[in-house]
Amino acid sequence: MQDALWIALALVLVFEGVLPAIHPEGWRRMFTQLLQLNDHQIRQIGLMSMVLGLVLLWGLQALS
Repeated sequence: MQDALWIALALVLVFEGVLPAIHPEGWRRMFTQLLQLNDHQIRQIGLMSMVLGLVLLWGLQALS
């Protein structure tokens, strides 16, 4: 189980690094737009991301 956690963390870091590595100007532009969002919008994005991740985990678990 602990190995799966480290693998998941490693994959997050890989995916987080893809956009800045291949298109730094676009990443900077996107980050600047994110800074203009208010707290409520950022919370909504975070909650939707968590829900999507949980649904994906549940679906993958159900298929295996």
